[in-house]
Amino acid sequence: SQVSFEEEGQNPPAVGHWKPLMPSKGDKEEPESGCQDAGGVDEPQSTEQLNVSRLRSSSVEIREKGSEFLKDELHKAQKELKLKDKECERLSKVREQLEQELEELTASLFEEAHKMVREANTKQAAAEKQLREARGKIDMLQAEVTALKTLVITSTPSSPNRELHPQLQSPSKAGFRKGHGRNKSTSSAMVSAASQNVAPEPVSRECKEVDSILFAEFQAWKESPTLDKSCSFLDRIYREDVGPCLDFTKQELSELVRVAVEQNTLTIEPVASQTVPVGKVAAEECGGPKKCALSGLPRTCKHRIMLGDSGNYYYISPSCRARITAVCNFFTYIRYIQQGLVRQDVELMYWEVMRLRREMSLAKLGFYPSEM
Repeated sequence: SQVSFEEEGQNPPAVGHWKPLMPSKGDKEEPESGCQDAGGVDEPQSTEQLNVSRLRSSSVEIREKGSEFLKDELHKAQKELKLKDKECERLSKVREQLEQELEELTASLFEEAHKMVREANTKQAAAEKQLREARGKIDMLQAEVTALKTLVITSTPSSPNRELHPQLQSPSKAGFRKGHGRNKSTSSAMVSAASQNVAPEPVSRECKEVDSILFAEFQAWKESPTLDKSCSFLDRIYREDVGPCLDFTKQELSELVRVAVEQNTLTIEPVASQTVPVGKVAAEECGGPKKCALSGLPRTCKHRIMLGDSGNYYYISPSCRARITAVCNFFTYIRYIQQGLVRQDVELMYWEVMRLRREMSLAKLGFYPSEM
């Protein structure tokens, strides 16, 4: 016990005057027992009680210090948790802001992409429209050139066109063309004078009635005109008019002629207006002035055809030329309608198509003008 007091830094109490730090109930009942016999049997028991009390006091201090340490740690953990919560909240706001900016950027990019696509489609549509208009103008000019060529080349030294050369007409017909062409009064007077000498003939007026089925097919085609023969309007005309009109004895050459007519690459030339060397004619031309290349029959051929840019010529008879010309006139007119060059009422266009169909039917049956 004396060693223990020295470790605590205190002087040992006198024998017989020592009191425990934490007296118990038993101590109250025997307060003087240790003092009466300090060196006796009770001294080890008091030492043991002192050790127990020290252990108890040290455990209490440890508990208090532990609780204070835990409380400090708890406060620190709470503060760190609050800081982490604030940091998490700040990061959540940053993430939401980034997501919003990303969505806005994505939306703006998509909008810009759609705008670029729309502008590209608009430019492409405008370019395609200009291309179609240019092709339409080219087709129109080619058709006009072909028509003018056909009109001009019919007047040759061997067979001049009397409509282009009025001086070659008979005196009875030339009398109507005398005088100045712009003097309407003189012309009307001459016509009235001539009509007095000629007996009036009964005039037969042609009656026409629109076929509802044909007119409905033409109206449907007019809404979106095309040269595709899969539509009902052109399919009927191909079956009833174009096909029979271009069906010649030479089937292979007939098919080539039909394709050239559809592609507008067929050329018709009079024989007398071209001076080709004899050797070249014999090597390149089919048929001859006395034999038709399409029908294979001996006929007087005044014209010949060339398919595209092949350079090969084929002699054709006046009947075959009339059939090909009738089909070409039909395709030229529907191309004009497709290109928007015909400014007429739908019914007038329908009757013009019917007139062209009648020319194809008559040509197929063998009727053609004498000047061919």
